[in-house]
Amino acid sequence: MKTQDYLFSQHVNSAEDAFATSFFKNDFLALFPEIFLIMCTLFLLMYGVHYSTVENKVENNLFRPILTENVGYLSLLTLGCTFILLFNNPLNQREIFFGSLILDDFTLFFKGLLLLSCIFVVMISFDFLKKESLNAFEYHILILLSTCSMLFMISSYDFLSLYLALEFQSLCFYVLAACKRNSEFSTEAGLKYFLLGAFSSGILLFGISLIYGFTGITNFEELTLLCASVDINHPAGILLGMLFIAVGLLFKLTAAPFHMWAPDVYEGAPTSVTAYFSVAPKIALLALFIRLFYYAGPFGALGTGIENGSAPLEQILVLCSIASMFIGAFSALSQQKIKRLFAYSSIGHIGYMFIGLIAANREGLESVIVYLIIYIMMTLNVFALLLSLRAKSTSLISENNENIIKNESTQLRYISDLSLLSKTNPMLAFTLTITLFSMAGIPPLAGFCGKFYVFFSALSSSFFILAFVGIFTSVISCFYYIRLIKIMYFEKESTTGYQPINSFEPIDKTKSIVLGITFFFTLFFLFYPAPLFLVAHKVALSLLF
Repeated sequence: MKTQDYLFSQHVNSAEDAFATSFFKNDFLALFPEIFLIMCTLFLLMYGVHYSTVENKVENNLFRPILTENVGYLSLLTLGCTFILLFNNPLNQREIFFGSLILDDFTLFFKGLLLLSCIFVVMISFDFLKKESLNAFEYHILILLSTCSMLFMISSYDFLSLYLALEFQSLCFYVLAACKRNSEFSTEAGLKYFLLGAFSSGILLFGISLIYGFTGITNFEELTLLCASVDINHPAGILLGMLFIAVGLLFKLTAAPFHMWAPDVYEGAPTSVTAYFSVAPKIALLALFIRLFYYAGPFGALGTGIENGSAPLEQILVLCSIASMFIGAFSALSQQKIKRLFAYSSIGHIGYMFIGLIAANREGLESVIVYLIIYIMMTLNVFALLLSLRAKSTSLISENNENIIKNESTQLRYISDLSLLSKTNPMLAFTLTITLFSMAGIPPLAGFCGKFYVFFSALSSSFFILAFVGIFTSVISCFYYIRLIKIMYFEKESTTGYQPINSFEPIDKTKSIVLGITFFFTLFFLFYPAPLFLVAHKVALSLLF
């Protein structure tokens, strides 16, 4: 009898071990794209550290640009392979690692969109790093690490995994903002981003601790079930926790009135880093915000009946949406610097996306997804153009009693620098004109389609004031977009006291590819929008049902 009991217990233990092994094996297989990205990043880090430690300073100065470019191309290959692995991984909608992460069509779509955006950002960075003498291979390592953290952020299904991924992303961003060490603007941007970012992270963590203290739950689904099955009537602690979490995430999203850091950081950071900040974190944070808003207990429509206008987060988002649209429209009117203008423009676009999110229905979610893709394409096009427009200048220097002509180039800073662009480079001027018209929402360009869909979803949910404010601020924002076009085509001399630039450097191949893809999408999207609408419809259904 004892022998039979022993054999039975051994059989049970072996079955449990086999189940646990298979369980974790499936979890790791589900995260294979992220694991591949982490391993490749560590390999590139070791490769860069090994070959950057050259004792001879002359050889080191000559070799570092080559090393940085090599690491850049390898990081581009890594991101491409990760994208392929992501869509070749068999997907079963399920939770992994004890409910801390989730895999579904929603996460798959946003991860793919994030990887594509990062690929485009790396492509437009090569020539900029070379011209600005940013010969630091760590730049690409930080891009890969922050991308990996944002992939985990998109899959987050628990407050703990959310916070860890968000902090890892923020640490990489602080260093990227200050990566141009010989620039006071970049150092100031990194320090300001670090101080205010740490403050917002503390607010977010305090909100999470309040939610956990009052419910004992950190998982999104468990929080939803608790709020749906128990009439807790939202105690003050839970409402306060919701408020703090919303403020922390809205700060990271650069939504007004928590936008105060964005213009200074966008202006001070290197332009390629500004392009990265304008695109990548918006994707990850918006995906996270959508999941919280539609799913997680007191935040979501499933738990509070947001369709009746009773959800506390809805009221916060309405105020932030209106404030973002007004600040984005009116603050950009007086700007003289290009990057500050587009920083305020991005704040306004966040307000438009919130309109679709507040609608809290399938059409609203689809409109947010469509608008986000259009915004990413327009933003990448604008920053690829800004990185392409480098002013040429010559200087005479003396070496060994000989006069040598040295060719130099500087990037644009002021809006008035575009005054002769239509004469020096008509094609780039035309491309920028089309993109600016699209950002303003002029039909039949892609930007018009995105805004129309967002406003339509607001009207279908009876948010008439939001739709009216959105249309009003869109008209106001047309002024500063058309003002840039006026400067490019009709202004021969600077009226702001800054000298116009007479010649620009030719554009390189990698930025030409990005410009071509994004310009084609912006110009011809409205003629065949069905594929994007079908994708948005499927992604919305995967989240709601």
